[in-house]
Amino acid sequence: MSSFIDFAFREEYERVKRLGDRLSDIEKLIDWEAFRPILEGMYDNKTEKGGRPNIDEIVMIKVLILQEWHGLSDPELERQITDRISFRKFLGFPDAIPDFSTVWTFRERLSKTGRVKKVWQELQRQLDSKGLKVKKGVIQDATFITSDAGHARADKPRGDEAKTRRSRDGTWTKKNSKSYFGFKLHSKSDIDYGLIRDIETTTASVHDNQVDLTKPGEVAYRDKGYFGAPSKGYSATMRRSVRGHPIGIRDILRNKRISKKRAPGERPYSVIKNVFKSGHTTVTTVTRVAAKMVFVSFGFNLFQLLTLRKQGVV
Repeated sequence: MSSFIDFAFREEYERVKRLGDRLSDIEKLIDWEAFRPILEGMYDNKTEKGGRPNIDEIVMIKVLILQEWHGLSDPELERQITDRISFRKFLGFPDAIPDFSTVWTFRERLSKTGRVKKVWQELQRQLDSKGLKVKKGVIQDATFITSDAGHARADKPRGDEAKTRRSRDGTWTKKNSKSYFGFKLHSKSDIDYGLIRDIETTTASVHDNQVDLTKPGEVAYRDKGYFGAPSKGYSATMRRSVRGHPIGIRDILRNKRISKKRAPGERPYSVIKNVFKSGHTTVTTVTRVAAKMVFVSFGFNLFQLLTLRKQGVV
């Protein structure tokens, strides 16, 4: 970027800054450069024929977070970055703005190479290094991430050649007499700081109790859907009646105590669905949905970190 254009952008941004820019505050919360070693080597244009220079890896990570914060499609993301000065500032006023196909390709390679998991692990390492380790326990829960069921019959094959918008991996399930199609986000958040500490994405038909995100030594607060399911940690799971064996008053009181502990675990899903607008997805495979959920959860943790900083915790 020429010095004149760079100067003009920064001068224009000062007007935004005076009005308040939460993105600028969030950008300072973590060490972004720590992600560079994870991402280096994903692209290599150092051939005899050369090639278009790659977009900086850190810029691309921030782009994916912006996308999930604002619930944007790839084409709309490109337009918004081009249009919004606060987005440009968050990205460090890059010389080049990634187009929508570059965004799709980067996210796809992150997923296929397994580096998206390493990005998540590095974020968790940084949270721990700030003194935000799990202390009092964790809350495990799950929520539906709906997808487009399309217009094909339920038994119609799905795949690369399928002429339907129907998700390839999405499945049907029913909860409280209501049907859902798509996927399910399983998450574990800590009671101490409200941060998401682990996630797993499955199809919607996978029951909650089939996924255990706990670690040995953790106190895991879980609802009745996990009743009878094993836990690697200490199971503080709500109990439910079974045929011929209703629960007694002690279990009823115990369930109330667990329910009170679990209540903050609903906040991440509320933010993800109502603020980020990420409760519905248009991507079609569980692998791609999983990659998006990493950045949805990454974005939530940054917002929660900002709250903790305002509270003087970090």
